[in-house]
Amino acid sequence: MAKERDLQLSEYDISNNRYRELKYFCRQYREKKKGLLSMTELSSPQFGGKGGDIFSDRTANIAIKRAKLSAEIQMIEQAALETDGELYKYILKNVTDGITYEYLDIPFSRSGFYVLRKRFFSILDKKR
Repeated sequence: MAKERDLQLSEYDISNNRYRELKYFCRQYREKKKGLLSMTELSSPQFGGKGGDIFSDRTANIAIKRAKLSAEIQMIEQAALETDGELYKYILKNVTDGITYEYLDIPFSRSGFYVLRKRFFSILDKKR
């Protein structure tokens, strides 16, 4: 497989390092979805110490983690939808799974698709 080149997003005031951060944030999309589905553990808080202080509330911690993952997933999906409501599924596959234009079977020109991809990262940068 050919080495993937970084997008140049200076026109959107996004540095190469920021682009890579956003890119790898998107590449964790499937992990985030899998983690969200697997986080179902519920338990009661643990008490201890003087006066029955609560040491930890695992249910609350899991709920916080689930909320964070859900918000991150929604952020990526919303950025793709805002980029193009009709082509957002193709944009998601590209940015989350690294599937190149040639394998997407997309009804859009290559250059036009990469303009949308740049716009996606601009929108995601503002959301994140």
